[in-house]
Amino acid sequence: MHGTDARLVLGLHRSRHQRNILTAALDLGVTALDTAAPYLGFRSHSVLAESAADLLTKFDVSTKVGFFQGAQGSEHSLDPARLRLAVEKANRELGVEPDTVLLHNPERSLVGLSPAEGHDLLGAACATLNGMAQEGRCRAWGMSSWDPRPLAALRLNGFPSPDVLMVRAGFLVGIDILDAADHLRTNWRATETWGMSPFGGGGEQVWEGFDPRPFLRPPHVGLSRVQAAFRAAFHLPETAAVAVGTDDPGHLAQLVQALGAEIDASAVSQYLDVLRDRRQD
Repeated sequence: MHGTDARLVLGLHRSRHQRNILTAALDLGVTALDTAAPYLGFRSHSVLAESAADLLTKFDVSTKVGFFQGAQGSEHSLDPARLRLAVEKANRELGVEPDTVLLHNPERSLVGLSPAEGHDLLGAACATLNGMAQEGRCRAWGMSSWDPRPLAALRLNGFPSPDVLMVRAGFLVGIDILDAADHLRTNWRATETWGMSPFGGGGEQVWEGFDPRPFLRPPHVGLSRVQAAFRAAFHLPETAAVAVGTDDPGHLAQLVQALGAEIDASAVSQYLDVLRDRRQD
């Protein structure tokens, strides 16, 4: 068994939730697991408890709340009462208290609201999760945002600082979103930033026309383009951990191997400068 490495988080979005990928993760030293209430057709929590209850206590488990089953399908809400019930439901379904609970894509509920309305709605939601963490319903709380730009546009004064800010990471993320994530991280004083979706949901063919390996410091002999893209995602934006989904233990092992590579920070900085220059043109 490998030593533990908290920088890689096994994400369960699009996962089949099979037990073998969880045991493989533990064998590789991956002890962080990320899911959400709506994953697997709103069955993620219960399926994990049914198939891997004995494994869950070996992971730092993060989950997300904000999407709910409605009459017309999935719906989003930041209503404090619904969020509280969702956290309580997650505890019951998982059979363990999640280590971290994140607001799931809160920007979805800000559409059409004025800045003042958005500020009040998001502030109440953050206060709810912060309060539940203080009550011991979870160890930490935070926010997972697919598009942080609407959040970065709000005044964050008076909001409790989150333990975790989770945002998209990697070469497939646009500069506007990367800059918005940096703005949130700096101004909201998040304790940690996590990345997600470093491959944008695509396969290896995404990297056929772009080789990320020059962003690594030598030696990086034998590392693939996918491995290099994953390692660079930790700096696009700067993150403490990156969540990635896979049902293939071999792929997960390759990503663990990539953690040993070093990034050329100057190359990443030059890349970001080029993106910002192109935005201005």
